[in-house]
Amino acid sequence: MTTSQIAPVREWATSTVDEAVVRQVMSWTGCPHGIAQLLVSRGFLDEPAVKAFLSPSLTDLIDPMQMHGMEKAVARIRQAVQCSEPILIYGDYDVDGTTATVLLKTAIELSAPKGTPAIVRYHVPHRIREGYGMRSSVLAEAAAQGIRLVISVDTGIRAFAAAIEARALGLDLIVTDHHLPDDAQGVPEALAVVNPAQTMCGYPFKSLCGAAVAFKLSHAILRDGCTNEAELRRLEETLVPSFLKLVAIATIADAVPLEGENRVLAAVGLRELRNPVQPGLRALMEVAQIPLDRSPSAFEVAFRIAPRINAAGRMDVASDVVELFLTRDPARARELATRLNHLNEERKNTEAKALETIQKRLEEMRSDDGGFPAACFVMDDPEWHRGVLGILASRIVDRTGRPALVLTHEDGEAHGSGRSVPGYHLLDAITAVHDEDGSLFTRFGGHAHAVGFSLPSERVPLLRERLERHSAAALDRDMLVASVEYDAEVKLSEVDMKFHQWVERCGPFGMGNREPVFVSRGVRLAAEIRVLKDRHVRLELLNGETRFNALGWSRNSTAWPELCRQFDLRSGSIVDVAYRVRARNDAWHVGVELELVGLHPSAIEF
Repeated sequence: MTTSQIAPVREWATSTVDEAVVRQVMSWTGCPHGIAQLLVSRGFLDEPAVKAFLSPSLTDLIDPMQMHGMEKAVARIRQAVQCSEPILIYGDYDVDGTTATVLLKTAIELSAPKGTPAIVRYHVPHRIREGYGMRSSVLAEAAAQGIRLVISVDTGIRAFAAAIEARALGLDLIVTDHHLPDDAQGVPEALAVVNPAQTMCGYPFKSLCGAAVAFKLSHAILRDGCTNEAELRRLEETLVPSFLKLVAIATIADAVPLEGENRVLAAVGLRELRNPVQPGLRALMEVAQIPLDRSPSAFEVAFRIAPRINAAGRMDVASDVVELFLTRDPARARELATRLNHLNEERKNTEAKALETIQKRLEEMRSDDGGFPAACFVMDDPEWHRGVLGILASRIVDRTGRPALVLTHEDGEAHGSGRSVPGYHLLDAITAVHDEDGSLFTRFGGHAHAVGFSLPSERVPLLRERLERHSAAALDRDMLVASVEYDAEVKLSEVDMKFHQWVERCGPFGMGNREPVFVSRGVRLAAEIRVLKDRHVRLELLNGETRFNALGWSRNSTAWPELCRQFDLRSGSIVDVAYRVRARNDAWHVGVELELVGLHPSAIEF
């Protein structure tokens, strides 16, 4: 067992809740005590809020016309469609950008009058050749082809030079984005800027992903074109739910907070993903080995669907994704989905090689107590593929609990991605280190949890020095040593399939709506601990007459075999367990299973 697999025993913490309110929630909903405690701890204190959370629906969506710039954008697009002006959608190469491109292109084409099809082209930049953001050369080519309206999706909020170039070329530019505007310069001078994060926007929910912003514009365009109640009803009951399939995928993949309107978009979209009709989406779910006769979980979207979509932009050409979701040809859809699957395998191999190097460096950086002296990591290697830098940064955060920037080098320029931990706003951090002299980065952007940037290779040591200094001052120990946050204490005998169904109603889970963790105390180990593949453990727990399987996966910082040896746990030991609830239905087990989050000897004596 290497030092990297040994983690300090983490403290367990929970919120204090008012038991009277918990009882009230139980009476409103009929839910178990542990679920009511979960709801109260997360701030759902009145009956309408509780019921809306447990049953998200289309009626919870916010009117898109509340978004600043929406009216101008809809009017200009309507004019372009009516006059048969060619339109260019300028997208991005990740899940968010490609799905946003598909959504907006589809909506504009559906809004066109019969017999007069809309002319909608799209450009998805190549990650390596063009990089993130809008390029003046692409705008110039569009203008030469007769395009007069360009609409950005998931990009453009800091495209000041591109906006100036667009105006000089005679192009009208509509920016739709969700990334944070520049504090000093504001937003680009475009015909319209549609972004809930901009200062003057009164839209009540600020954390939409780029595809959700594109969906809002799409919804407004289609609603603008409705001429009677029947058309409006078809839009709201048929088209909007269909659009939410891709919005859900993007919302989950982009790791925006799954709260408020985002959770509604994801929950409704996941339901609609059951048995999809569109050939590309169907083929993608098939190669991802997701059953078509049920809705996928947020976990399946995040770890099976999204990586295959992202693989196109990471390893090759992201425009394949747009074609996949637009095609009506099942054979072509299968061909494209298979290609994405192969690219994802290539991506995993590339990532694995880089992770070997990263793990060795982390081992060298460890102090004698097994921790890390640095508050953040800035790692670079010219051999690393630009397409996997963000994934590598996420892996470092997972393994160390510290923010990380990962860079590669090409022709004297360093390109990087960063990921952060809760409480450390990474875009603010790299903005601060850039502003020390105003010349560190050649370009950068992002949000609190993720950033992308470029800078001359010779400045990387300066970036490392400045960010280590900034993070050391801004991060305290509580941010760097993660505790086990649990939602409720429950008797293990209460955890059955009905309990699991209530847990599922609190999903989908992700950032901003983490998967619930429960604690049961005084549980007996009914058998010796089984170690699986030298890394994981299977426990058999006994509560009264009921036996439970509990699995501990050593994916990140917790090494379960070592932890069990450290506590000298064996058959008959009495333990407290923190866990997530899983349902299993296969040849080996039908019913509830537990995924371990924390484990230690119990103070309860029998």
